[in-house]
Amino acid sequence: MAIQPIRLFGDPVLRTPAAPVETFDKELRKLVDDLTDTMRDAPGVGLAAPQIGVSLRVFTYWIDNELGHLVNPDLDLSEDVELDEEGCLSLPGLSFDTKRARSVVARGMNMHGEPIVVEGTDLLARCVQHETDHLDGIVFIDRLDPLERKEAMRLIREAEWFGETPPQIRQNPHPAAWL
Repeated sequence: MAIQPIRLFGDPVLRTPAAPVETFDKELRKLVDDLTDTMRDAPGVGLAAPQIGVSLRVFTYWIDNELGHLVNPDLDLSEDVELDEEGCLSLPGLSFDTKRARSVVARGMNMHGEPIVVEGTDLLARCVQHETDHLDGIVFIDRLDPLERKEAMRLIREAEWFGETPPQIRQNPHPAAWL
């Protein structure tokens, strides 16, 4: 278990759809532990594997003292939507009102390959959608209307962290998993 550097907006791994997890092994359990440690240290309410440079469909969450993870998520979203503030560990210090489905049913697996279902509303639903977007190469500012997105991009370009050199990519323990 180790805290990993969080990739910042502009790193190509954040725009690349992640590969499905096919092997449920010790390496996957270590990845979930690293994601959990990194998320809690940040601190954040969710963290997807691409945010630490691993292009696999895995994320962790920590909402209302409920710690969990989901592998290979598939979402069913409510038609009910809400607008609320949203931020991202890959865009530190920035947040924008973002429209999301109010509730979600997420089906996937745990790190042992066992099927699980995560059902939630409000913050949990927002987190599950946000982290699944990361797995699809989508950053939450992509969900803003064009004027808001333009303002978000201006603020990103002005951010102290923008343009930092991304960390070196590690050796690949899973075929086609790391970028």
